[in-house]
Amino acid sequence: MTNSQTLDRVEQQMFLDVIRERRSVRSYDPTVQISREEMTEMLELATLAPSSSNLQPWRFLVIDKPELKEKLLPIAFNQQQVVEASAVIAVLGDVESYKKAEKIYGQAVEAGFMPADTAKSFIERTVGMYSNLPPEVARQIVYTDGGLISMQLMLVARSKGYDTVPMGGYDKAKFVEAFGISEQFVPIMLIAIGKASKPGHPTTRLPIEDVAFFNELPSEKKKKRSI
Repeated sequence: MTNSQTLDRVEQQMFLDVIRERRSVRSYDPTVQISREEMTEMLELATLAPSSSNLQPWRFLVIDKPELKEKLLPIAFNQQQVVEASAVIAVLGDVESYKKAEKIYGQAVEAGFMPADTAKSFIERTVGMYSNLPPEVARQIVYTDGGLISMQLMLVARSKGYDTVPMGGYDKAKFVEAFGISEQFVPIMLIAIGKASKPGHPTTRLPIEDVAFFNELPSEKKKKRSI
């Protein structure tokens, strides 16, 4: 095995370890604070996630001031990780992300990824389509993209030695009111991030044959025969 192959094997194992070691952690060391620089780096890596038409509709509200975490605590049904974690990241979806299409595709032109006339066509088509979507469709798109980046952020955090827990259990209406979130932004989830004081509970997963099927889903008749 060559040195290059050995390095590839090591890097692959490190990646698999990150996936296997990620846990939903609810107890954090309140003395550990993640610097703004490191938090920014993790968010930048997370934004390499895919998104619909590359519109990158995710927006992050990083709540790291103690008084604001205390304000969030009752809104999040008094889940203690809100105040113990280094920060709580509110992942939001921007339903008007198409307004940044010109900037996004302009960057692609500057980077040499596409010709200017192609970018102009993309911008016109993208703005025309996304600006006329029914509200429920626009929200579904940002929910999907928000889920993708949330998972990526949690894996990035684990690779840096930090722990996370995704939180859907909070009063979204009160959160929107308390933190001045406009209708342009859809709350996707809260993610507590910091250093665990207690490890997350190990969990089990269904056997892969219970959840993965090739080419067709099993019919009810087939299921009954196999029982």
